[in-house]
Amino acid sequence: MLWWDGIVATFIKCFLKDDRYLLLLDGIGVTIKISLLAVLIGIAIGLVIAFCALSKKKVLNLIGKVYTDVIRGTPSVTQLMIIYFVVFATVDLEKWVIAAIAFGINSGAYVSEIIRAGILSIDKGQTEAGRSLGLNAMQTMVSIIIPQAVKNIFPALCNEFIVLVKETAIVGYIGLVDIQKAGDLIKSATFEAFMPLIATAIIYFVLIKTLTLALARVEKALRKSDNR
Repeated sequence: MLWWDGIVATFIKCFLKDDRYLLLLDGIGVTIKISLLAVLIGIAIGLVIAFCALSKKKVLNLIGKVYTDVIRGTPSVTQLMIIYFVVFATVDLEKWVIAAIAFGINSGAYVSEIIRAGILSIDKGQTEAGRSLGLNAMQTMVSIIIPQAVKNIFPALCNEFIVLVKETAIVGYIGLVDIQKAGDLIKSATFEAFMPLIATAIIYFVLIKTLTLALARVEKALRKSDNR
């Protein structure tokens, strides 16, 4: 049982000694905060950019395309560092808020494509029906098109949220201690690589699995309403 004693000793050294497990707990909180705020910002930006991309006005259409191309064509870590070290260099904001803004801007480009595709998936007859009822273009979009599109785009939005949670693992580049950075700090302090990395992987897996199950229940509830 020497191997088991070694595992227990390593576990104690990595997580219990000097209360290092608190680093991981705090890291979970940071990851969740950044992800939740980022997804809200991403949805807001995504809606605006999607409408720009769908607009018949050339200027708005160009803005939507340029934004999407630039954001999707550059690495997330580069965007994060530009937002933190350049754009918000002189602004007094908490690091996690700046990180959430950076990830929200990044996510907005992908969400915009999801929303755009969802809106285009709705039959044109729905728009014509709304206009025949006396609704203007905006009223038709808000009252008829978007409610139907939400059910189509919800699974893709859930997937984007899950991807976003995992992408936040790069916030250590700006000095934030999230789950990944907490694992790295434990690894550096103990000179043990296996246990901290496995713990980090397990935490991410549990977090993502819990989120996946919760979102699946919401999606199921939305689908039930289709059968009424």
